[in-house]
Amino acid sequence: MADELIFYTNPMSRGRIGRWMLEESGADYRTELLDYASTMKDAAYLAVNPMGKVPAIVHKGKVVTECAAICAYLAEAFPEAGLAPTPEERADYYRWLFFAAGPLEQAVTNNFAKFDPSPEQRRMFGYGNYALAVDVLEQAVRAHPYIAGDRFTAADVYVGSAIGWGTQFGTLPKRDAFLDYFARLTARQAYQRATEKDDAAMVAIPAAG
Repeated sequence: MADELIFYTNPMSRGRIGRWMLEESGADYRTELLDYASTMKDAAYLAVNPMGKVPAIVHKGKVVTECAAICAYLAEAFPEAGLAPTPEERADYYRWLFFAAGPLEQAVTNNFAKFDPSPEQRRMFGYGNYALAVDVLEQAVRAHPYIAGDRFTAADVYVGSAIGWGTQFGTLPKRDAFLDYFARLTARQAYQRATEKDDAAMVAIPAAG
C-alpha cells in the first residue's frame, strides 16, 4: 500500500535522487510535496527530519534520510528489483556509493565555495583536493559500464545523479567518461518516469505553497 511508504520531497532538490530510486525499485509510494518557505520547516516535517531537508522516506513507520542511505535502503527493502549488489559487486558498490556521498560531495561543495585547502589542511580533508577527487571518479566510471560492474545497481542512482548535476551546473567537468556514463543512465525508463513526475510537480509546488 502507498501509505506504507511516504516520500517527502521538493522537485527542485536532491529529492530527484529519491524519486528516481523509488521508480527503479517499483515500490508503491505516496508523495508529500514540501516547499522551502513553509512546510519543510513546519513541526510536522521536522518530526520526520529535524534537519528540515529533503528527501526523506518513511517506510513502515521508520524514517530514512540522506540520499545515499535511501538508495541503499530501498535496494534492500525491495530486493525483487535487483538493485542491491551481488557478492561480486559489493566492494565496488559500497566503495563508490560512499565515495560519492563523502569525499566527492565535500570536494565539489568546497570547490564551488572557492575554498582550496592548503597542503597542510589537505591532510585533514578526506578528498585531498578537488582535482584528485574528480580524477578518481573518472577512473571509477571508466572501469565498467556501471559503477559496480556490468549491470545497473542502486549505487548508479546516486553516483549518476552526482555526475548528471555536476556536469549540468558546472561543478564537474564535462569529461567524455562522465557524459557517456550518464547517457546510459538517462536512457532508463525509471529515470524518465521520475523526471516526468518531478517536472510535473514543479508546477504544483507554487500552488501548494
